[in-house]
Amino acid sequence: MNASFVRTRTALRQSQNRLVSAIRKQTLAAGQLHTKRYNSMYNQSVDVFPSIVIGPDNTIVPQGPFAEAQAQFLDPDPEAVKNLAESLLKANMGIVAHYYMDVELQGVLTAVQRSSPELANRIGIADSLKMGDIAVSMCKDENVQAVACLGVDFMSESVAAIMDRNGYGHIPVYRATSNSIGCSLAESAEGDTYRAWLNKEKQNEKALHVVYINTSLETKAVSASVVPTITCTSSNVLQTILQASAQVGPDLKILFGPDTYMGLNLQSFFERIVDSWDDERIASDLHASHNRKTLTQLLKKMNVFPQGNCVVHHMFGNNVVETVKRNYDDAFVTAHLEVPGEMFAIGMEKSLSDQGVVGSTSDILKFISKKVHEAAISNGNPKKRLRFILGTEAGMVTSIVKSVQDILQKTGSNVEAEIVFPVASDAVMGVDDEQLSIVPGAGGGEGCSTAGGCATCPYMKMNDLDAVQDIIDMVDSGNSEVILKSHLPPDRLRGKKIDGVSATELGVEPIMFMRDFMTNKKISDTLLKKVNQGAMQ
Repeated sequence: MNASFVRTRTALRQSQNRLVSAIRKQTLAAGQLHTKRYNSMYNQSVDVFPSIVIGPDNTIVPQGPFAEAQAQFLDPDPEAVKNLAESLLKANMGIVAHYYMDVELQGVLTAVQRSSPELANRIGIADSLKMGDIAVSMCKDENVQAVACLGVDFMSESVAAIMDRNGYGHIPVYRATSNSIGCSLAESAEGDTYRAWLNKEKQNEKALHVVYINTSLETKAVSASVVPTITCTSSNVLQTILQASAQVGPDLKILFGPDTYMGLNLQSFFERIVDSWDDERIASDLHASHNRKTLTQLLKKMNVFPQGNCVVHHMFGNNVVETVKRNYDDAFVTAHLEVPGEMFAIGMEKSLSDQGVVGSTSDILKFISKKVHEAAISNGNPKKRLRFILGTEAGMVTSIVKSVQDILQKTGSNVEAEIVFPVASDAVMGVDDEQLSIVPGAGGGEGCSTAGGCATCPYMKMNDLDAVQDIIDMVDSGNSEVILKSHLPPDRLRGKKIDGVSATELGVEPIMFMRDFMTNKKISDTLLKKVNQGAMQ
């Protein structure tokens, strides 16, 4: 590796690491403030949000300092790509990464993935559930000897568990750092408060706990020991709840957690459907076994954990929505299910006329890709710009850029896609660094509010290119086993039992119930039996 390149990138990374550390400390300290205080302390009343315009011939035009900071790594250094590609093959490894990764890292990973057929299936960038499936495919089809999992700790834990269930438990999963990589949402379910809430709400009820996949195995295990539990993703949560209610009947009590915003948004969605759809449309467009009466009963029996949220999605509150309404009325609006109710409401309103989408990261990517493709193949070839409000973590832009560029290249269209980041346009800070004078940072908040919301996840940014390269080099050397052990996923459940049952098995059980539902489109008989038995205890 070129020495000058190493010095330059190391200096850059050291600068960014200092900033990420500052952001994380600011975010963790402030994230506990009440939402009301958040609204009063953080006035994000800007008229123009930063954005990135993706155009024909692979053009990328950032608008605003925050967007410039995001865009600078979308065209990665060829030497960084070459070095990672060669070392990945040499070490016989695979990499799975979440959509919210650092833009520099995602840019290099995407370029490596495209650089050679040998590497196309050794790198996967996806949501938290799909990461495990991709890792299994790497083991099965590419015979990798190790997998690097780039995300937060519950993701590496989940990937390792899914690999083990599929017969690849002997293949190690390594995190990018030996330090703990937390998650504000996952941690909200790990204390005594969450278990106490489950115990209180399940009393003498036919209860089903629908727990968000973005939680630790320990949370899933403890929950399953208290009340029948099934995991869900932001893509399948709606159908999971509807199907469970249809199969069990009006007496089913749904306990949803730990994401408070997602739970409240689902309740708002059901209320909107009851108020605006007739029974025929509900049966045809939502769920064949439901109508206004059954949805009304479901709403009465749905209880949401009141104290959990994601620090990233926490920022998309009222001030952001007011700016969107005032200055971006013509834009498509995408909103993750984890955002506060104000942002969800405008996304849902737009979605009813196919001008927006509310859902998972994958849903957002599919929606943007669909709209760009529709415009690209429409009659004629006029220059047209589509605008999309990105109501989720800014790291999603790497996958969006890749998809849009592929569509424009294949169709030869003059369409442009403008990806709008609903954050303060001056959310950057200057640094005393020759290689990088402006970066997203704590001085301007990296789009972070003083109440804890961030446009980019400080936890995810603990994964960086240097750390990934170090992991690959250690695996390749074959003599760093002691150090590599500290990079393994958390293993808090090994050898433990809860009420005489393996804690690991209990932790995996809700995931398997979800996978069974995804395959068969119905709640399994085993889970239904647990729900019915629970009512008699």
